[in-house]
Amino acid sequence: MFTGIVEETGRVLSFRQASQAWRLQVAADVVLQDVSLGDSIAVNGCCLTVANIEGRSLTFDVLEETRRLTNFAAITEQLHVNLERSLRFDGKVGGHFVTGHIDEQGTIECLEQRGNDYYLQVKLSSRDTRLIVHKGSIAIDGVSLTVAEVEPELFAVWLIPTTLAITNFGEKKVGDPVNLEFDLLGKYVEKFTRHQSKATPCVTA
Repeated sequence: MFTGIVEETGRVLSFRQASQAWRLQVAADVVLQDVSLGDSIAVNGCCLTVANIEGRSLTFDVLEETRRLTNFAAITEQLHVNLERSLRFDGKVGGHFVTGHIDEQGTIECLEQRGNDYYLQVKLSSRDTRLIVHKGSIAIDGVSLTVAEVEPELFAVWLIPTTLAITNFGEKKVGDPVNLEFDLLGKYVEKFTRHQSKATPCVTA
């Protein structure tokens, strides 16, 4: 479980296909503190398990399915990825509950400065925004953000300069893919109401 508050960006050292899985090696600093083999780290919002620790870098095994369903397919050496250690129950929850399980990819439609802040608009691959609520939460590449606008196939958020400085959003451009995780509570509510509407009422004699 994560909060969507990115701790740092890590630099991709390598991303190659090995015999059993893809191997992603990332140079890091903050998330190396107290890290152990088997720990969970959110990489661009995707929960990965630490498979190796070497010097100032971490290595993760990435399934082909994970690579296919996330923006990892676009990862190349020297790119930066958002990193966050898993939630500690003695720590602060500054964002919202993020599981690290990506729901789908989106595509950046607009990213521009407006005044002192930045406007980011994303188009959904599914073209379905039923799980996105105005003023609700969404994780984009693992960053907890508040939804500012919702349209049938699009949604938008506002970014403060600090977010661009701390995350890899400062390197993003129109057309780039991003990982999306919808709010966990919203997904449960949507599933519950959908099943309720399909339920057959009991008939008593």
